[in-house]
Amino acid sequence: MSNTLNRPIRVLVAKVGLDGHDRGAKVIATSLRDAGMEVIYTGLRQTPEMVVNAALQEDVDAIGISILSGAHMTVFPKIITLMKDKGLTGVLLTGGGIIPENDILKLKALGVGELFAPGTTMLSIVNYIRNWVTENRNF
Repeated sequence: MSNTLNRPIRVLVAKVGLDGHDRGAKVIATSLRDAGMEVIYTGLRQTPEMVVNAALQEDVDAIGISILSGAHMTVFPKIITLMKDKGLTGVLLTGGGIIPENDILKLKALGVGELFAPGTTMLSIVNYIRNWVTENRNF
């Protein structure tokens, strides 16, 4: 499935805060790259400000946050606020990790996209990003 951008989909993958477990983020970054997307991996210990600034500089279509630390109710709302402040309203914020269902519902209500639990197939993540970009970034 191709997108309507006439260029590869650009995704920034980040680990925010003190969460030092980056294997999953690296696997996802590689899978997205293998699916033809352009991936910017920011590495460990990023702040929400660093993530949003990198997304602006790299002109990304989507931001993917990998979080296992339990700080999702702090990290995602802060990133959404910064994205709105910087005019990144047409960029997908998605992610995954250990996030309880109740918190997923609250984060989605704030504007966060799909949040993926451990065990989600890479194809599901790739297809979600492709479909979202095709529907929302066709300019």
